[in-house]
Amino acid sequence: MLDMTKVPANWQRDEFMGFYSAMQRAAHLMLDHDPRIFEDPLALRIMGPEAESRVRLNLAHLRSLFGRSLRASMMARNRYTEDELVRFILRGVRQYIILGAGLDTFAYRNSFEDLRVFEVDYPDTQAWKRSCLEKAAIPIPASVTYVAVDFGRQMITDALRRSGFRSDEPAFFSFIGVTRYLTREALISVFSSFVSSMPTGSEIVVDFYAPPSLLQRLREPNQETNGFRPSYFDPMTITRDLKPLGFADVKLIGPKELNVRYYKNRKDGLRIRNRMHLIQACV
Repeated sequence: MLDMTKVPANWQRDEFMGFYSAMQRAAHLMLDHDPRIFEDPLALRIMGPEAESRVRLNLAHLRSLFGRSLRASMMARNRYTEDELVRFILRGVRQYIILGAGLDTFAYRNSFEDLRVFEVDYPDTQAWKRSCLEKAAIPIPASVTYVAVDFGRQMITDALRRSGFRSDEPAFFSFIGVTRYLTREALISVFSSFVSSMPTGSEIVVDFYAPPSLLQRLREPNQETNGFRPSYFDPMTITRDLKPLGFADVKLIGPKELNVRYYKNRKDGLRIRNRMHLIQACV
């Protein structure tokens, strides 16, 4: 993993993971060229003035088999989500909700004038992100709305309505990079709230990791940091659990399908070798 001695000691976990995700996006632009799967020209800027040097300090990790596999999965999930978002925009959807936005930069490179973007995250994380935007001189468009939520204690849909979200209009939701911090009960609660509150035509994309085998646990670096233990979900079980909630369709996208779609015939070894899956569910 990222060398914790290379980031500020006072960072909280959410800030660390937000920085790490941005660093992977920046590293993809710096290290992978055959071709790039996901381009985020703001990744380096939002990380701060020492961003490039921090990336270079972690080149050994970023170029390792584990690092490339992790980067491949993160670029694929971002690319897939934004590809689907564009498809929905072309169908007339004008609301995009990013749950656990972290240092996601879509709202600041958004080219769709009529699209309203709601960034949902913990209050402290949002304050940190806004300070990063200010320091990087990245302007905040009028189309962006920040929605502060404690995922474990507040209803996301209630917070959205108070922020001007139109619950009578369909919306596209991104729920990327968050499920590793949620229990199964919390994840099901998010889905239940979504399907009961969103109008027909709304859709959500979620990423999650399947449980590792014993051999995989031995091969891969320890994922536990400061006592944090990531959550894993069996693909077939979680898909089966979601269908009775009322979704019109639940689609499971696994590593093999994502590799065929985005990494076929690459010569640089960038390929998903971990257990990341996506679920795309529509109301």
